[in-house]
Amino acid sequence: MRRWYPVLLALIGVAASLAVYSRLPESIAVHWDIDGNPNGWMPRATGAFFSPALILVLAGLMRGLPRVDPRQANYARFGEAYETIIAAALLLVLATHGIVLAVALGYDVAVSRLVPALVGALFVVIGNVMPRMRSNWWFGVRTPWTLSNDRVWARTHRLAGFSMTAAGLVMIAAALALPSRLGVPVMLAAAVAAVFGPAVYSYLTWKREQG
Repeated sequence: MRRWYPVLLALIGVAASLAVYSRLPESIAVHWDIDGNPNGWMPRATGAFFSPALILVLAGLMRGLPRVDPRQANYARFGEAYETIIAAALLLVLATHGIVLAVALGYDVAVSRLVPALVGALFVVIGNVMPRMRSNWWFGVRTPWTLSNDRVWARTHRLAGFSMTAAGLVMIAAALALPSRLGVPVMLAAAVAAVFGPAVYSYLTWKREQG
């Protein structure tokens, strides 16, 4: 199922595009500003199938990177958590594909609210599995201090689990409750705080370990 999951998502995306392809405009909006106004477009033939192709590319990349990681053996210790992150990330791409198609068909989609809420949901999922991550060179809070000490890695990722979950909840709440133009700025600020805090904490924890 893990092997076929990305293919299934890509096929769902392709099927959705084919079902409405004749009704799509020649140019499809694929990017929006903080007010939800489109500011980036693709030709119909490209935009209708870009996201399904991206799902397969991302799946191949995320499955391939561990094979060239010097700490490849550690992936066996957090394989289920890693698969959860892959599944959630690919599902987010499919969801954004649905948004692109809906907007192209003329539906009134609150993009500036929906996208931050979806990203927030991804952060909640990642935050819940972050404490189970083990030392590696590709995923997680990879600072010189976490990569040099497994205890620092473990403590930092426990904190990152809380910070990313909290950031995700903030993103969702902001998307639902605040003015729509604040959704993206809050999303970016929460994401930076969720990563920067654990990075600083990793250095402080490493210093204590040295002492």
